[in-house]
Amino acid sequence: MAYFKTLDDKIRLNSKVLRSGTTTIGVLCGDGVVLGADRRVTAGHIIVHKKVKKIYKLDDHLAATMAGVVADAQQIMEIASSNIKIYKYSTGVPMKVKAAATLLSNILASARLFPYIIQVLIGGVDSSGPRLFSLDPFGTLTEEKYVATGSGSPMALGVLEDSLRPGMTVNEVIPIVVRAIKAAMKRDPASGEGFDLVVVSHEGYKEIPCESFK
Repeated sequence: MAYFKTLDDKIRLNSKVLRSGTTTIGVLCGDGVVLGADRRVTAGHIIVHKKVKKIYKLDDHLAATMAGVVADAQQIMEIASSNIKIYKYSTGVPMKVKAAATLLSNILASARLFPYIIQVLIGGVDSSGPRLFSLDPFGTLTEEKYVATGSGSPMALGVLEDSLRPGMTVNEVIPIVVRAIKAAMKRDPASGEGFDLVVVSHEGYKEIPCESFK
């Protein structure tokens, strides 16, 4: 446990933690969204777990990536998933991607005095098409075409910016995301142990582990 004398102490630690591990990627495609993340979990210079799933299924049409403190990320994902399912059962229709992102933003913003130490990418498909959003620990919500978070993000973004083109399909984007994650794992010591991909399209939710790429 840590004791913080001021809010600035908390913010400085949050910033340090968010830079210290993980590579997560989100890319908006013409026919869906591709999310990717490595599997390594670190505590300082120690690898504490080698196979953690950092992409969370929120619904059949929604998924989110997690970067930051594992406990905070797991709690936020459980809260969001429960509320999204309650909405679906109450109304008979699935929650839209922007509404789910706003829900997460409100949860994070309500805790901004002692914020959750996480960054979240949330993507999915609804009646308006594929959409991708990024959230910081304070609930700032931005819509993205492609984005990466975590300490491996500079390497990943270099690959994405060089390779992505407007209007690409999921099948065209998947190899690019794989290449971006591999580039991050080669240069970032806090990213590694393989990776997982998730594709969300009008056909539904599909998980693709790195073992599928030989």
